[in-house]
Amino acid sequence: MEPSAVRYDERLTAPRSWWGIAALIGVAGGLILLPLGPLPMLGGVLAAGALAAAGVSAYGSARIRVVADSLVAGDARIPVAALGEAEPLDGEEAVAWRGYKADPRAFLLLRSYVPTALRVPVTDPEDPTPYLYLSTRSPKRLAAALTAVRAGQETDRPAGTQG
Repeated sequence: MEPSAVRYDERLTAPRSWWGIAALIGVAGGLILLPLGPLPMLGGVLAAGALAAAGVSAYGSARIRVVADSLVAGDARIPVAALGEAEPLDGEEAVAWRGYKADPRAFLLLRSYVPTALRVPVTDPEDPTPYLYLSTRSPKRLAAALTAVRAGQETDRPAGTQG
């Protein structure tokens, strides 16, 4: 496999119900401008609907990728060598790590509509971030991709060197 090949790729898209809410916001924009006539009403529908759709699209565009030797989560990019052993979280554990177990210094790629997550400790001593919390629909697949990259790095290292 090529070193630049994508080992994992997930887009955290917003649920369909959010798109329905965006459409209702567009209708509300039209109703607000209805007393001004049909053209302002149509403009209100289009403008409010477009703004709401842009907001839903932007929030639902987060991606999690494992590419080459890096984990890319949203805007963050961290080498897999700086990460510890990944821990897949089921629904209850994910809620706990979003709440009372959470550390304010942690990096969170949190999407409330995704019930499962992955917690990955950051082992780099110069990084103040204790762990990454990543909402994902496939936490076991993401953990396996990180493990595969880490195993590949260990086999690529010449004998007698440390990483």
